Amino acid sequence: MSKITDQGYLLNEQYKDSANLNARIELHKRFSTASRRWQNWVFDHFQIEPNSRVLELGCGPGRLWSENLDRVPDSWDITLSDFSPGMVREAEQHLSRAGRAFRFEVIDAQSIAYDDAHFDVVIANHMLFHVPDRPRALSEIRRVLRSGGRFYTTTVGRHHLREMDELIQRFDSTLAFWEGRPADRFTLESGLDELKAFFANVVRHRHADALVVTEAQPLIDYISSGVRFADAVRDRRAEFARFVEQKLAARGSIYITKDSGLFEAW
Repeated sequence: MSKITDQGYLLNEQYKDSANLNARIELHKRFSTASRRWQNWVFDHFQIEPNSRVLELGCGPGRLWSENLDRVPDSWDITLSDFSPGMVREAEQHLSRAGRAFRFEVIDAQSIAYDDAHFDVVIANHMLFHVPDRPRALSEIRRVLRSGGRFYTTTVGRHHLREMDELIQRFDSTLAFWEGRPADRFTLESGLDELKAFFANVVRHRHADALVVTEAQPLIDYISSGVRFADAVRDRRAEFARFVEQKLAARGSIYITKDSGLFEAW
């Protein structure tokens, strides 16, 4: 099993807390070229009526909500969930003083303990590619959505961060950030057909963005937060840091393609 979908690894190591995720978020936050920040852009696409019941799966530390707090109506009934108890604790800590009545739960998307047609909206932000049994999860999401309810899910395309992968390969051709990417990974290319098996209507939106990185350390931290790479270079971090610094000194900046987007399904 790839570590991308290895639930034991993801729960106990990669996402036991938000440290690895935060290292990656920081790079995007500092060096993105987008005119609209990611969490704001995602929120822009929501069509959510007053008094709606909303479930987020894979909420992480709750950034979708903390970065859009002034846009969240009091009438929404919002449940934030993650399969990692550590992530749920962090989301609750971050949002405890937000002045909004969020609920927090540990939920596995493959088995959602709610009645049929309970929610008006379900959100899954960059998490479906980690789910081992995606058809089961999508079936559960469809089950807990009311008729006409909306499902919003984000993911990446096959060219996402390709220059970062190439940088790692130039340093050591045996390494990869995510220990390879499975052919059946949920992407912007494959997700349309997967979702159409469960929803009559599916629309794909792409976010126009890239990274222009001008500092070595944030890039090193991002790459070191990965799966196979982090283990392999544990004793070579200084060597890798010099390698990245040399590339930056020679170029002035490192351009990295971003290919992220959102599916809206109902």
